[in-house]
Amino acid sequence: MAGYELPEPADRKRPVADRSAPSGSAEESCSPQDPVFRHGIVVGFDGSTSAERALAYAVGMAVRGGCGLIIVHVANRLPTTVWAGCEPPALVDVPDHRTEVLGLELACADYLADVPWVLLERGGDICHELEEVGREYAADAIVVGSTHGLLGRLFGTVSGRLVRRAQRPVVVIP
Repeated sequence: MAGYELPEPADRKRPVADRSAPSGSAEESCSPQDPVFRHGIVVGFDGSTSAERALAYAVGMAVRGGCGLIIVHVANRLPTTVWAGCEPPALVDVPDHRTEVLGLELACADYLADVPWVLLERGGDICHELEEVGREYAADAIVVGSTHGLLGRLFGTVSGRLVRRAQRPVVVIP
């Protein structure tokens, strides 16, 4: 899903997407051509503590820069080899309701009331998807939280891989 519209609480100060535009898909209402989100701040968000800190920092950047916030949740996609032992590296869509839950939590968050934002769900490699969204929206920066733990030490962290390959500034929040 390229865009994600959330039901709006009655006390919301600014809309998530422009409701005055003719009714269409969420993709059309928050497209990369929308001037509010063009040159915005992309932030990777999975609901973790480090992602919460990264989101708070990105909100400050967006407010100071007078731009929109593009929040990206990369959903789970499992290789088919996990399921059937097949050779081709195809991906299978696994239902991920976490994006819906995150969207509802974000819609109720007071700290997002001062900045226009949109939540996007993508599937695949986190680094690739964050950089792709950054390219689509001509983002000024990508903000991510740091990863700690054994898996990060073994396979490399998302933030470390993103810093090495990104074509725009990457801010890593501890």
